[in-house]
Amino acid sequence: MEESPSADLSAGEIAQAAKPLTLPLPMLFPPSATPEARRLVAARTVRGFADGLVSITLASYLHGLGFSAFEIGAIVTTTLVGSAAMTLWIGVRGGRINPRSTLIFGTALMAMTGLGFATFTSFWPLMVVGFLGTLNPSAGDVSLFLPIEQSLLSERVSNSERTSLFARYTLGGSFAGALGALAAALPGFISRGFDVDLGEVQRGVFVLYALTALVVVTIYLPLRITPRPATELGGLGKSRSVVFKLSALFSLDSFGGGFVVQSLLALWLFKRFDLSVEVTGTVFFVAGMLSAGSQLVSPVLARRIGLVRTMVFTHLPANACLILAALMPTAPLAIALLLARMALSQMDVPARQSYVMSVVPPEARAAAASVTNVPRSLAAAFSPLLSGALLGAATIGLPLIAGGSCKIIYDLLLLRQFGELRPEEERTA
Repeated sequence: MEESPSADLSAGEIAQAAKPLTLPLPMLFPPSATPEARRLVAARTVRGFADGLVSITLASYLHGLGFSAFEIGAIVTTTLVGSAAMTLWIGVRGGRINPRSTLIFGTALMAMTGLGFATFTSFWPLMVVGFLGTLNPSAGDVSLFLPIEQSLLSERVSNSERTSLFARYTLGGSFAGALGALAAALPGFISRGFDVDLGEVQRGVFVLYALTALVVVTIYLPLRITPRPATELGGLGKSRSVVFKLSALFSLDSFGGGFVVQSLLALWLFKRFDLSVEVTGTVFFVAGMLSAGSQLVSPVLARRIGLVRTMVFTHLPANACLILAALMPTAPLAIALLLARMALSQMDVPARQSYVMSVVPPEARAAAASVTNVPRSLAAAFSPLLSGALLGAATIGLPLIAGGSCKIIYDLLLLRQFGELRPEEERTA
């Protein structure tokens, strides 16, 4: 006697019930994503909360210590230079380093960075901690974790779902970063409610940043990653020319972004419109939520119009909004344009990450990630110093105008040079 279809369905449901943890994963991740990929996304999400929290707190905390806008810009620049140096070391070492060990080493640096900023209050010690540490003053990830995680993610999902996985990776960081920005308002409420010094409460934020490293390391510890055979930057092979051109363009984009890293954008809002930390944190929370939601649109657009066009056609209007925000006479108008910008500006991130991984062979992906991220970090490191000087010279948003202009030039050059170079999955679709 044959079994009925309903009996088969019941058996299938019973089998699925025996593995309850697997049920929601296809909705959260592409089906081909491995457990290691999910752990990497989880780690990025936790770090995103810590980054969002300190990126808003940093400017207010340093301002409260009596540092000028130029000195704050110098500290931000130092943190980015240190990140670039660490990323360069990873690229030079290539396959001779164990990715899991390096990620765990990064969490140790993260803990020491938080404790260093909580302990020191003088300019030069903070400069040293900023250079050696992992503090992230921007809304995105610029730390040593990024190139390692990018190369690992690209190998733990199918080519057709690579952009979707990078979108989840960026989404996790953006969403958690938005919550972190909102949480940056809590020290102000605590300070007033318990009549304690705001600086002392904000010092606790950096202790929390250090404790977050303990959570991240527990996510990394179960990873089982086999290092590739030793390769160096020269391992790019035939991809060298393409990667170097992309690296130069990404550096221009990053240089423009360095004018408006989140810490300095918050400082501009403080100075230009006299906004409180609480209001500014709320603004960046909303901005982060808009940015997070846009990550899910990015792979949809990429499937329809391609990765390069997704990067350019979302970036151009975002940068126009950034320039217009600098010219607005009131806080509501400026904030509205900044929010419109954030709803579009990060849609290029998963497309960019996926595109770099798609135009190089698997054995060159770690090197490509480092080669494209080191110049980005270096380029982003110098513009905050200029941005701090511009903020000290005038309250009008000169850094916003400079940053938006650089980014528009990048968009046009990217479309011209790489508009016709499509990854294999686009050519065969």
